[in-house]
Amino acid sequence: MFRRATTWLALAPALALIGLLFGASIVYGVGQSLGWLPFLGQRAISLDAYRNVLAGPDHAPEFWRALGFSLWVSGAATLLSALLALLVVAGLDERRRPARRTTTLLNLNLAFPHLVWAIGLSLLLAQSGLLARIAAALGLIDGPAAFPVLVRDRFGLGIILAYIGKETPFLLLMLLAVVRTQPAEYGLVAENLGASRWQRIRYVTLPLVAPALLAGSLLVFAFIFGAYEVPALLGVRFPEMLSVLALDFFLNPDLRARAEGMAISVLMALVVLVVVGLALRLRRRWSAT
Repeated sequence: MFRRATTWLALAPALALIGLLFGASIVYGVGQSLGWLPFLGQRAISLDAYRNVLAGPDHAPEFWRALGFSLWVSGAATLLSALLALLVVAGLDERRRPARRTTTLLNLNLAFPHLVWAIGLSLLLAQSGLLARIAAALGLIDGPAAFPVLVRDRFGLGIILAYIGKETPFLLLMLLAVVRTQPAEYGLVAENLGASRWQRIRYVTLPLVAPALLAGSLLVFAFIFGAYEVPALLGVRFPEMLSVLALDFFLNPDLRARAEGMAISVLMALVVLVVVGLALRLRRRWSAT
């Protein structure tokens, strides 16, 4: 008990500072979304910004389209990253102990900022990029313009690919940390009992890494759903992700549009909380069975 109290007292200054800054940001953002704009002389609280965003004839169609697009990109990138991480860690687990160079390569990938990674991907996959020029030089396509549209496409494939390339190593590091703490006897027993490779993945590897995989996937989803730089660089003007749309409102020369931008940001936070709640509920139900 004394040790726990000492730990909380040691963390109290940092927690107080973080709580103050975070809490002030939330209060300020929610206040602006409710129309509290003192720099414009507006101090009356109202839900006009939320009405305009959710049901207004000018902004509602754009918002709902951006919401669907954001959920598609975030969900697809998260699911594919989690699946790839699970398959890779299962393959490495077959060797009983992942190689140390694997962790080194993953850390090198994480060292690149998302913006730098997106720029590199654009130079590689764009119709005027390296792969398109190589394919045209080899006679595989008639010209760079015939290369498939993988960047700045209306389905968000370039954004999804960029996040898969960055988030899969992140999830892999989390899963490898879990695998390294587990004895290899689980897999050996299943193998001796005649379990196939897919059965070992399903009944041995997946239950061991499921908590870490779920927690990491929630972090990845929340990050992608709220990220701005990669969608702004690799996305198109329509449809936009909610983060890009919110910043467009916030940077509008008409300062009154900031209320709509903040309202979108608050709604984005609520969507992430709903997704996290559903995931945790599914986890409890899965654990109960």
